[in-house]
Amino acid sequence: MGERPPLEARHETPLQRADRNFAELLQELRVTQTGVQILFAFLLTLAFTQRFPSLDTAQRITYVTTLLLAMVAAALFTAPAALHRLLFQQNVKPVIVRISSRLAAAGMVVLAFAFTGSVLLVVDVSLGRTAGIAAGAGTLLVCAVLWRVLPMLVRHAVVRPRAAPGEAPDREPSERPR
Repeated sequence: MGERPPLEARHETPLQRADRNFAELLQELRVTQTGVQILFAFLLTLAFTQRFPSLDTAQRITYVTTLLLAMVAAALFTAPAALHRLLFQQNVKPVIVRISSRLAAAGMVVLAFAFTGSVLLVVDVSLGRTAGIAAGAGTLLVCAVLWRVLPMLVRHAVVRPRAAPGEAPDREPSERPR
């Protein structure tokens, strides 16, 4: 790859940074929350369909587990709003941002498993258990690659390595003494 652009420093106070980070986090949560709500609504309606009584034990366990995972994902994604509301104007915005970021990350993990269970169930009912397991595994793999591996690859490609202790931070890796 070519030269990496230098990281641009923002000239903001810690409180301004916390406000900006929280606003960005809320934007991310708006995107994920819609998907969680649609998935949760879909799962809630499945139990009331005519075909539901014909599900076998494994399919029912997959259904209930997936429903509960979707509920936990929804709770994790809405927890930052509750946290902010309860701690509003308590001068703890950086803490709210840090905890909310962790809640969102946990929500993404749980959501990946909820997606996996949903696909597993639908494909199992439609095409059979083997196809369902394969589709579920594929779903988990896609989520892992897009949500974890891709960001790590991008970070590795665009973020300059930090300087070693005592080293000038603006040196390129090739310029560093060996």
